[in-house]
Amino acid sequence: MSLPVAPKPALRRFHQARWDEPIVFELSTPGERGVRVSQIEPGVREAVGDVVAALPESLRRSVPPALPEMGQMRVLKHYLRLSQENLGADFNIDIGQGTCTMKYAPKINEQLAGVPQLTAMHPHQDPGDAQGVLEIVWQLERMLAEISGMDEVSLHTQGGSAAIWANIAMIRAYHEANGEGEQRREVITTIFSHPSNAAAAKAAGYDVITVFPDADGYPDLAALKAALSERTAAIMVTNPEDTGIYNPAIREWVDAAHAVGALASYDQANANGILGITRARDAGFDVCHFNLHKTFGTPHGSGGPGSGANAVSAALAPFLPGPRVVRADDGTFGVVDGGELSIGAVAPFYGVIPALVKAYAWIRALGAPGLLAAAETAVLNNNYLMAKVLEIPGASAPYARGRRRIEQVRYSWEELFEQTGISSEEIGVRLSDFGMHYWTSHHPYVVPQPFTLEPTESYSKAELDEYVAALAQVAREAREQPDVVRTAPHNQTVHHTHHDDLDDPDRWAITWRAYLRKYPEVAARPGA
Repeated sequence: MSLPVAPKPALRRFHQARWDEPIVFELSTPGERGVRVSQIEPGVREAVGDVVAALPESLRRSVPPALPEMGQMRVLKHYLRLSQENLGADFNIDIGQGTCTMKYAPKINEQLAGVPQLTAMHPHQDPGDAQGVLEIVWQLERMLAEISGMDEVSLHTQGGSAAIWANIAMIRAYHEANGEGEQRREVITTIFSHPSNAAAAKAAGYDVITVFPDADGYPDLAALKAALSERTAAIMVTNPEDTGIYNPAIREWVDAAHAVGALASYDQANANGILGITRARDAGFDVCHFNLHKTFGTPHGSGGPGSGANAVSAALAPFLPGPRVVRADDGTFGVVDGGELSIGAVAPFYGVIPALVKAYAWIRALGAPGLLAAAETAVLNNNYLMAKVLEIPGASAPYARGRRRIEQVRYSWEELFEQTGISSEEIGVRLSDFGMHYWTSHHPYVVPQPFTLEPTESYSKAELDEYVAALAQVAREAREQPDVVRTAPHNQTVHHTHHDDLDDPDRWAITWRAYLRKYPEVAARPGA
């Protein structure tokens, strides 16, 4: 006879490890060594000569580098303690990093990217000795061309914003080649598209026009048509937007842009909910990009290593950045610079190889049916999560009320804030006491008291329920024990911080040396 099993609580107990761990430089003990390097054999020394003397004087150190001196055991303890003070995708439910598509990155793909055949390679290596890597890059471009519906793809850019910059640079080069570079000086975007689109266009010298939602919360087609003119260079839009709302009139947007001679650029950084369902070219776009470190599981890496993919129509293919991988008639692969019309290099070399290998492996493992299943599961997870979050008193989902969202939602605590005075930022800090976190929103805060959640296809129903339970608990505390929320975090390694510290450069110390210069009393400590 089996004993009844009590159900697990929705909220698990959590307390982050806290170590009073010094900076590694403070742990240094003069003369202590982790590895004692063997002396050079006399025969080798005589054959090689004085290598240091062969270096230019400007490259020689006058004194040895001020590196910490520690034994192996203490180094291991130091970094293991620091690791216990961290959270990450392998530790916590990461759906709160909205718009970043934090998902499970298969560990076998990490192993593939770490094999010696890849890690020992160099980007300057002769292409004849790098045929396998070049073939992976070439095949991945073909896959992404099929996924996007576009004609040509470049994997040259090293992140999402870099890919957006390449998009606007190609658009500018296209109009200049057609003699309309001076005429077309405006770019149109939407308020809930990724801000990097507006930023890249502005950095490229364009005037940016921003379209806001209509009364139903969808991108306003009438406002777009009113803004379009012979001065428009392009529309640069994200779809679904950062609210999770998909623009059902996207083809009309593209057609309206084309009607005045403008190009259409599709930001598909977050394509997790539309893989195998809709494609950029099907809506008529001229150029699009993917963030491989989001949608294609490379993984995100909290800002790096990133990898962008630029996909274009045949008309824009001559402007793609380079260098690029090409396949010769005999089936071998090489690397070439861009052609005469290319915007040239916007990053070193022809791609971030470890990220490209992981994306290639992810796509190959899933295949077309798996990509579609990932998108469908991401949409299901998102709409289940939205239904549960909206049951929490004080939470809402502005815009397109009552409609489904795609892969994320930008929620609002406006009602809870008005009733309790507890802000979204304070709720986010308190949530870290449950081993979780969330992201609020891009600035400006068009959605008041925002928080943005994106569950992807990776998380189970039990994990979604646990996350919602933590949100609901903090919302209850905001009403019943607001000081608990205001003084958070309580179970974390860090104390409550204030923006005064973050906003005052005089208090910053980016490096250990800068810290010692700014605070000489620390430098006077033994071991410092």
